[in-house]
Amino acid sequence: MSDSLTPEKRSWVMGRIRSANTKPELVLRSLLHRCGYRFSLRRRDLPGKPDIVLRKHRAVIFVHGCFWHRHEGCRQASLPRSRREFWTEKFARNVARDAANRAALAALGWRVLVVWECELRQDPLAVLERVVGELSPRTETLSYAELPDRREVWRVAEEKLHYRLDREG
Repeated sequence: MSDSLTPEKRSWVMGRIRSANTKPELVLRSLLHRCGYRFSLRRRDLPGKPDIVLRKHRAVIFVHGCFWHRHEGCRQASLPRSRREFWTEKFARNVARDAANRAALAALGWRVLVVWECELRQDPLAVLERVVGELSPRTETLSYAELPDRREVWRVAEEKLHYRLDREG
């Protein structure tokens, strides 16, 4: 199937896709901030310019879009119908670059967490609990008392994403 847009229009559309301050990233940053975590953003001195850098915890978080970073098993990680060879090569380069960046950060002593766009859309509280659990010292018992309540998490996520999320139950 051929592309319904002209090459100029397709280029314009693709040029509007953000690499920073995406909606899933804003959701996670807002939730972490509400839990008392302070962080920096996209430090250029670290491999891959991680989306969120928590120096105190020696951890970095990448918030990956399922399409661009090929979330395995996710329906959003579909392959475009036009120019399949180009897209296959591009996605392979993205995945290889992501793996190299994670390995380089681990070699520097950083803990690397990856949060997927679809995870944040499905259950932002579960993602927040997982991230907080990873950031807490291993010897401490994790207390969820300081996490925002479920209603607050959903409200923040919906506010940042600008649409209603699917909620179970």
